[in-house]
Amino acid sequence: MQESYIQDQLFDKQNFTETPLPKGEYESCVFQNCLFADGDLSSIKFIDCEFKGCNLSMANLKNTTLNGVIFKDCKLLGLRFDNCNGFGLSFSFEGCQLNHSSFFRTKIKKTHFKDTQLQGVDFVECDLSQAVFNNCNLELASFDRTLLEKADFRSSYNYVINPETNKIKKAKFSLLGVAGLLEKYDIVIEK
Repeated sequence: MQESYIQDQLFDKQNFTETPLPKGEYESCVFQNCLFADGDLSSIKFIDCEFKGCNLSMANLKNTTLNGVIFKDCKLLGLRFDNCNGFGLSFSFEGCQLNHSSFFRTKIKKTHFKDTQLQGVDFVECDLSQAVFNNCNLELASFDRTLLEKADFRSSYNYVINPETNKIKKAKFSLLGVAGLLEKYDIVIEK
């Protein structure tokens, strides 16, 4: 079966849970206010695409290619980014809800997360070097054997990161956020 190649197309207010998005390669496409929740996006290639106001919660991302993808104001609950095709995996998130998603063992250097909910997200063994977390809620996010060198957490909050089990050399934290680095010591820090 020939897979389709779609370029520079706008998909607006489409429900892909009723009629699945056809398998193929989508380049420089915009998906606006579309519904993909619980849908099958496996083995689809998205290159330089933008998702705006879409719901992709619990979608199947097995072997999905996400290369240069922008997610803006999207609901992305429980997504397994660790199931994506790792080659060229790159994306950014702004104003998104990524709660309970997994980036386990992904290599996503320089990824930007802005104004995003990252509660309960799995960043275990992830390469987040030079990543930027701008005003993000990282409550109950898991960091273990995670590469966080030169990552920027200065405006984010609710994170707990153990400096002994994560690589944090040259990472940036605000003075208020330092308590999240000392959580394991069960000490009291007062202002």
